[in-house]
Amino acid sequence: MSVESEKNYAFIDGQNLYLGTTKSEKSWMVDLYRFRIYLENKYSVVKAYYFLGFVNEEHQDLYSKIQEAGFVLIFREHNPAMLGKKKGNVDADIIFSVMKKLYKKDDFDKVVLVSGDGDYKMLVDFLIEEKRFEKILFPNKKFASSLYKKLGSEFFDRLEEDGIKNKIMRHKKEKGSLGS
Repeated sequence: MSVESEKNYAFIDGQNLYLGTTKSEKSWMVDLYRFRIYLENKYSVVKAYYFLGFVNEEHQDLYSKIQEAGFVLIFREHNPAMLGKKKGNVDADIIFSVMKKLYKKDDFDKVVLVSGDGDYKMLVDFLIEEKRFEKILFPNKKFASSLYKKLGSEFFDRLEEDGIKNKIMRHKKEKGSLGS
């Protein structure tokens, strides 16, 4: 199957992406519009799911930017009494979402995952075995789990590499960036 005819889905761990870029040695911000175009052009991503920990009314502008850039925004469901007391752990939600789409035979070819969290390792191994895995994109090499050390280089890229970073980073005074 040629790359042009592939229809891939991306699953983004929003907190991992944000912390992996803004808390790196040389902090930088992702331009959401550029990132969405990059995913489409480089990995044939037709749908990109952006997972966040919980809804906070103070961040409504950020949620709008994420959606305007072409991402499907998904929030982790929490008991309202626990909001603010839990971290926004979306790992299980992403894993369940991928598996549900496979089970229901959604019309897509492969998965692109954006995270460095080791909790996805079993999912990544399964998807590789099933030939349904395109890439895992690590926001920051230092935050990437050691569980991925044996993963072949054909299955990962690092967003912080200059060639990628220059395509997706926010430049001064641009709207639509993560963290602006």
